[in-house]
Amino acid sequence: MNIIFIGAGNLATHLARACRSAGHTIFQIYSRTMENAMLLAAQTGAEAVDELSKINPTADLYIFSVKDDILPVVIQKMPQTEGVWAHTAGSLPMQLFAGHKADHGVMYPLQTFSKNRELNFSSVPVFIEGSNPASTRILEKLADSLTRKVYMLTGDKRRHLHLAAVYACNFVNHMYTLASEITEKEELPFDVLLPLITETAAKVGEMPPRLAQTGPAVRYDEEVMKKHLSMLNDSVMKEIYRLVSKSIHQHST
Repeated sequence: MNIIFIGAGNLATHLARACRSAGHTIFQIYSRTMENAMLLAAQTGAEAVDELSKINPTADLYIFSVKDDILPVVIQKMPQTEGVWAHTAGSLPMQLFAGHKADHGVMYPLQTFSKNRELNFSSVPVFIEGSNPASTRILEKLADSLTRKVYMLTGDKRRHLHLAAVYACNFVNHMYTLASEITEKEELPFDVLLPLITETAAKVGEMPPRLAQTGPAVRYDEEVMKKHLSMLNDSVMKEIYRLVSKSIHQHST
Protein backbone atom coordinates (compact mmCIF):
# COMPACT_ATOMS: atom_id res chain seq x y z
CA MET A 1 0.00 0.00 0.00
CA ASN A 2 1.26 3.50 -0.82
CA ILE A 3 0.86 5.82 2.16
CA ILE A 4 1.42 9.51 2.88
CA PHE A 5 1.66 10.83 6.44
CA ILE A 6 0.38 14.28 7.31
CA GLY A 7 2.31 14.92 10.51
CA ALA A 8 5.60 13.71 11.96
CA GLY A 9 4.98 13.59 15.71
CA ASN A 10 5.22 10.71 18.18
CA LEU A 11 2.28 8.67 16.88
CA ALA A 12 3.10 9.30 13.22
CA THR A 13 6.70 8.26 13.84
CA HIS A 14 5.79 4.87 15.31
CA LEU A 15 2.98 4.23 12.83
CA ALA A 16 5.07 5.15 9.79
CA ARG A 17 7.92 2.93 10.96
CA ALA A 18 5.50 0.05 11.53
CA CYS A 19 3.94 0.55 8.09
CA ARG A 20 7.30 0.41 6.40
CA SER A 21 8.34 -2.68 8.40
CA ALA A 22 5.12 -4.35 7.24
CA GLY A 23 6.11 -3.82 3.60
CA HIS A 24 4.13 -0.69 2.77
CA THR A 25 5.62 2.21 0.81
CA ILE A 26 5.74 5.58 2.52
CA PHE A 27 5.54 8.10 -0.33
CA GLN A 28 5.84 11.31 1.67
CA ILE A 29 6.05 12.76 5.16
CA TYR A 30 4.49 16.20 5.57
CA SER A 31 5.26 18.50 8.50
CA ARG A 32 5.08 22.26 8.88
CA THR A 33 8.69 21.98 10.05
CA MET A 34 10.97 20.60 7.34
CA GLU A 35 13.45 19.32 9.92
CA ASN A 36 10.78 17.07 11.47
CA ALA A 37 9.59 15.89 8.06
CA MET A 38 13.14 15.06 6.99
CA LEU A 39 13.87 13.16 10.21
CA LEU A 40 10.95 10.76 9.77
CA ALA A 41 11.36 10.61 5.99
CA ALA A 42 14.95 9.42 6.46
CA GLN A 43 13.70 6.58 8.68
CA THR A 44 10.99 5.47 6.26
CA GLY A 45 12.50 6.06 2.81
CA ALA A 46 10.01 8.80 2.07
CA GLU A 47 10.12 12.26 0.54
CA ALA A 48 9.92 15.14 3.04
CA VAL A 49 7.62 18.08 2.29
CA ASP A 50 6.61 21.12 4.31
CA GLU A 51 3.85 22.44 2.04
CA LEU A 52 0.48 20.76 1.59
CA SER A 53 0.44 21.87 -2.04
CA LYS A 54 3.34 19.45 -2.67
CA ILE A 55 1.40 16.41 -1.47
CA ASN A 56 1.39 13.60 -4.04
CA PRO A 57 -2.25 13.04 -5.12
CA THR A 58 -1.89 9.37 -6.14
CA ALA A 59 -1.41 7.51 -2.83
CA ASP A 60 -3.77 4.80 -1.54
CA LEU A 61 -4.02 6.25 1.96
CA TYR A 62 -3.40 9.63 3.61
CA ILE A 63 -2.95 9.39 7.38
CA PHE A 64 -3.51 12.64 9.26
CA SER A 65 -1.64 12.53 12.55
CA VAL A 66 -1.51 16.10 13.82
CA LYS A 67 -2.69 17.91 16.95
CA ASP A 68 -6.45 17.80 17.43
CA ASP A 69 -6.86 21.58 17.35
CA ILE A 70 -5.15 22.02 13.98
CA LEU A 71 -6.61 18.97 12.21
CA PRO A 72 -9.68 20.85 10.86
CA VAL A 73 -7.39 23.57 9.50
CA VAL A 74 -5.11 21.06 7.80
CA ILE A 75 -8.10 19.29 6.24
CA GLN A 76 -9.39 22.61 4.89
CA LYS A 77 -6.03 23.29 3.21
CA MET A 78 -5.48 19.76 1.92
CA PRO A 79 -5.50 19.48 -1.91
CA GLN A 80 -7.78 16.98 -3.62
CA THR A 81 -6.26 13.51 -3.94
CA GLU A 82 -7.08 9.93 -4.72
CA GLY A 83 -7.18 7.30 -1.97
CA VAL A 84 -8.63 7.35 1.53
CA TRP A 85 -8.14 10.07 4.15
CA ALA A 86 -7.97 8.92 7.77
CA HIS A 87 -7.05 10.57 11.06
CA THR A 88 -5.61 8.93 14.17
CA ALA A 89 -7.35 10.96 16.90
CA GLY A 90 -9.28 9.25 19.66
CA SER A 91 -11.58 12.14 20.48
CA LEU A 92 -12.42 13.61 17.07
CA PRO A 93 -15.25 12.47 14.77
CA MET A 94 -14.69 10.87 11.39
CA GLN A 95 -17.12 13.44 9.97
CA LEU A 96 -14.41 16.13 10.02
CA PHE A 97 -13.61 14.90 6.52
CA ALA A 98 -17.21 15.17 5.29
CA GLY A 99 -17.50 17.71 2.51
CA HIS A 100 -13.80 17.38 1.70
CA LYS A 101 -13.35 13.69 0.90
CA ALA A 102 -15.97 10.98 0.37
CA ASP A 103 -13.62 8.11 1.23
CA HIS A 104 -12.44 8.68 4.77
CA GLY A 105 -12.17 7.15 8.21
CA VAL A 106 -10.29 6.77 11.47
CA MET A 107 -7.39 4.56 12.50
CA TYR A 108 -6.86 4.98 16.24
CA PRO A 109 -3.94 3.11 17.88
CA LEU A 110 -4.55 2.90 21.63
CA GLN A 111 -1.09 3.38 23.08
CA THR A 112 1.22 6.04 24.51
CA PHE A 113 3.97 6.94 22.04
CA SER A 114 7.40 8.53 22.53
CA LYS A 115 9.67 9.00 19.51
CA ASN A 116 12.84 7.64 21.09
CA ARG A 117 11.29 4.60 22.77
CA GLU A 118 11.03 1.34 20.83
CA LEU A 119 7.61 -0.25 20.68
CA ASN A 120 6.26 -3.58 19.45
CA PHE A 121 3.38 -2.37 17.30
CA SER A 122 2.01 -5.89 16.82
CA SER A 123 0.58 -5.77 20.36
CA VAL A 124 -1.05 -2.34 19.99
CA PRO A 125 -4.88 -2.37 19.75
CA VAL A 126 -6.05 -0.44 16.68
CA PHE A 127 -9.64 0.81 16.31
CA ILE A 128 -10.96 1.63 12.88
CA GLU A 129 -14.02 3.27 11.37
CA GLY A 130 -14.76 3.94 7.71
CA SER A 131 -17.20 6.17 5.84
CA ASN A 132 -18.10 3.33 3.46
CA PRO A 133 -17.23 -0.36 2.94
CA ALA A 134 -14.34 0.42 0.58
CA SER A 135 -12.70 2.84 3.02
CA THR A 136 -13.20 0.39 5.87
CA ARG A 137 -11.53 -2.41 3.88
CA ILE A 138 -8.47 -0.24 3.19
CA LEU A 139 -8.08 0.66 6.86
CA GLU A 140 -8.71 -2.91 8.00
CA LYS A 141 -6.15 -4.24 5.52
CA LEU A 142 -3.50 -1.86 6.81
CA ALA A 143 -4.32 -2.50 10.48
CA ASP A 144 -4.25 -6.27 9.97
CA SER A 145 -0.74 -5.98 8.56
CA LEU A 146 0.47 -4.12 11.65
CA THR A 147 -1.15 -5.75 14.67
CA ARG A 148 -3.04 -8.80 15.90
CA LYS A 149 -5.57 -6.58 17.65
CA VAL A 150 -7.91 -4.83 15.20
CA TYR A 151 -11.39 -3.67 16.19
CA MET A 152 -14.26 -1.89 14.48
CA LEU A 153 -15.53 0.94 16.67
CA THR A 154 -18.02 3.75 16.19
CA GLY A 155 -17.00 7.33 16.82
CA ASP A 156 -19.06 7.65 20.00
CA LYS A 157 -17.53 4.50 21.52
CA ARG A 158 -14.06 5.63 20.46
CA ARG A 159 -14.45 8.98 22.23
CA HIS A 160 -15.44 7.17 25.43
CA LEU A 161 -12.47 4.83 25.01
CA HIS A 162 -10.21 7.85 24.65
CA LEU A 163 -11.64 9.31 27.87
CA ALA A 164 -10.94 6.02 29.66
CA ALA A 165 -7.40 6.06 28.27
CA VAL A 166 -6.81 9.54 29.69
CA TYR A 167 -7.67 8.21 33.15
CA ALA A 168 -5.68 4.98 32.71
CA CYS A 169 -2.57 6.54 31.18
CA ASN A 170 -2.25 10.33 31.38
CA PHE A 171 -3.69 10.77 34.85
CA VAL A 172 -1.82 7.76 36.25
CA ASN A 173 1.45 9.05 34.79
CA HIS A 174 0.80 12.45 36.34
CA MET A 175 0.50 10.72 39.72
CA TYR A 176 3.98 9.32 39.09
CA THR A 177 5.15 12.89 38.47
CA LEU A 178 3.69 14.06 41.78
CA ALA A 179 5.19 11.05 43.55
CA SER A 180 8.59 11.87 42.06
CA GLU A 181 8.34 15.43 43.38
CA ILE A 182 7.84 14.05 46.89
CA THR A 183 10.75 11.59 46.61
CA GLU A 184 13.06 14.22 45.10
CA LYS A 185 12.24 16.72 47.85
CA GLU A 186 13.10 14.13 50.49
CA GLU A 187 16.19 12.93 48.57
CA LEU A 188 14.71 9.48 48.06
CA PRO A 189 15.24 7.49 44.82
CA PHE A 190 12.09 7.27 42.71
CA ASP A 191 13.31 3.82 41.60
CA VAL A 192 12.24 2.27 44.89
CA LEU A 193 8.63 2.79 43.78
CA LEU A 194 9.06 0.85 40.54
CA PRO A 195 8.34 -2.64 41.96
CA LEU A 196 5.14 -1.22 43.50
CA ILE A 197 4.14 0.37 40.18
CA THR A 198 4.89 -2.85 38.28
CA GLU A 199 2.90 -5.04 40.68
CA THR A 200 -0.08 -2.67 40.64
CA ALA A 201 -0.18 -2.73 36.84
CA ALA A 202 0.19 -6.52 36.81
CA LYS A 203 -2.70 -7.02 39.23
CA VAL A 204 -5.24 -5.22 37.05
CA GLY A 205 -4.46 -7.73 34.32
CA GLU A 206 -5.71 -10.47 36.62
CA MET A 207 -8.57 -8.88 38.56
CA PRO A 208 -10.95 -5.90 38.33
CA PRO A 209 -9.13 -2.65 39.27
CA ARG A 210 -11.60 -2.01 42.08
CA LEU A 211 -10.60 -5.28 43.77
CA ALA A 212 -6.90 -4.54 43.32
CA GLN A 213 -7.19 -1.27 45.27
CA THR A 214 -5.30 -1.03 48.56
CA GLY A 215 -4.20 1.80 50.86
CA PRO A 216 -5.60 4.02 53.61
CA ALA A 217 -8.49 5.40 51.53
CA VAL A 218 -10.01 1.93 51.02
CA ARG A 219 -10.49 1.46 54.76
CA TYR A 220 -10.87 5.22 55.26
CA ASP A 221 -8.05 5.46 57.80
CA GLU A 222 -8.62 9.09 58.77
CA GLU A 223 -5.54 9.39 61.00
CA VAL A 224 -3.17 8.30 58.25
CA MET A 225 -4.87 10.52 55.68
CA LYS A 226 -4.74 13.54 58.01
CA LYS A 227 -1.00 12.98 58.50
CA HIS A 228 -0.48 12.75 54.73
CA LEU A 229 -2.40 15.98 54.15
CA SER A 230 -0.33 17.76 56.82
CA MET A 231 2.83 16.76 54.94
CA LEU A 232 1.66 18.41 51.72
CA ASN A 233 2.31 22.12 51.30
CA ASP A 234 0.88 22.47 47.81
CA SER A 235 -2.85 23.28 47.85
CA VAL A 236 -3.47 21.52 44.52
CA MET A 237 -1.79 18.34 45.72
CA LYS A 238 -3.89 18.49 48.90
CA GLU A 239 -7.08 18.78 46.88
CA ILE A 240 -6.04 15.92 44.58
CA TYR A 241 -5.33 13.76 47.65
CA ARG A 242 -8.76 14.55 49.15
CA LEU A 243 -10.74 14.00 45.94
CA VAL A 244 -8.96 10.80 44.93
CA SER A 245 -9.17 9.37 48.46
CA LYS A 246 -12.88 10.13 48.56
CA SER A 247 -13.42 8.49 45.17
CA ILE A 248 -11.41 5.40 46.19
CA HIS A 249 -13.47 4.96 49.33
CA GLN A 250 -16.76 5.41 47.47
CA HIS A 251 -15.76 2.75 44.92
CA SER A 252 -14.64 0.36 47.67
CA THR A 253 -17.91 0.27 49.58
